[in-house]
Amino acid sequence: MMLSNAQPRGSKHKTDYVETLTLLSEGSVHKHFDPYVDIAWDSTELEVTENDRRWILPAVDPLGGHPWYQALSDEKKIAVGMWRQANIAKVGLQFETVLIGGVLQYVFRAPNGSPEFRYCTHEMVEECNHTLMFQEMVNRIGVDVPGGPKLFRAVAPLLPLAGTAFPIIFFIGILAGEEPIDHIQKQILRSQADIHPIMANVMSIHVAEEARHISFAHEFLRQHIPEMSKAGRFAISLIFPIVMRALCDVIVIPPRAFWSEFDIPKSVKKELFWRAPESRQTLRDYFADVRMLAAEAGLMNPVSRRLWKALKIDGKTSRFRSEPSRIPTAA
Repeated sequence: MMLSNAQPRGSKHKTDYVETLTLLSEGSVHKHFDPYVDIAWDSTELEVTENDRRWILPAVDPLGGHPWYQALSDEKKIAVGMWRQANIAKVGLQFETVLIGGVLQYVFRAPNGSPEFRYCTHEMVEECNHTLMFQEMVNRIGVDVPGGPKLFRAVAPLLPLAGTAFPIIFFIGILAGEEPIDHIQKQILRSQADIHPIMANVMSIHVAEEARHISFAHEFLRQHIPEMSKAGRFAISLIFPIVMRALCDVIVIPPRAFWSEFDIPKSVKKELFWRAPESRQTLRDYFADVRMLAAEAGLMNPVSRRLWKALKIDGKTSRFRSEPSRIPTAA
């Protein structure tokens, strides 16, 4: 499943792809953010203080809407909320560093004049700023969180090598991490919940720039998957949902330290991830856009469809990217 950095085959598709990448690159030039310019970290408004109810998880957060969490005292809700939000930022940072390393591996082999080189480099610059932003958020909250689970942190230094050896799989992995975070953050912002300004600023910047990054990953896969052999496409059709589900759990499910820190019952964890009907629907909703991509790229076949279903990430496809969920989840 090796893929060269040669320009895509087919003049019409190649032209459309190049135009899209040029548009994305221009977007990065004309609309980008610097976390130390665009966020007033030292302002009174962004100060992190004790007993600030704006750290209470909103109901659209899987844990925030659970009866166990809602029954806690405000003080405990705040502590749980701060830990969870700090850890989401930390695992996001860890994922972004893997992304940066893998994309750097990929562009190292890019030919002169490659539009992928330019856009990927813009994206790496933006992702570096995101790591600064996420770490600053963790530091300001002041909770020593680990981020992803131990296994992920152990293998993370090796994952960027896939950017050269298996770029299709690597970019599928990028979407597997980006789509759930993007979905969760958009839900929170759309809910207009009263969240701490640090969260609001960080999420707003991240969602704005991730729109380009996710768009590129979609276009990259839509362009390059058809260039593979029939056997290669079939293999990718099976790998696609497995990578999606595995990395979703890494990104979305809090690490073991979280559950022990707050003595959260195992039954609550099971309901949230992913035993209860509402949580299963949430899981499916995360991947409506990538199901659309898989269908467009010719990766939905009788075998792969059964695998999507077995992994509990099947369902309706989006009609367009970032379409709000058509099936409401329980509060």
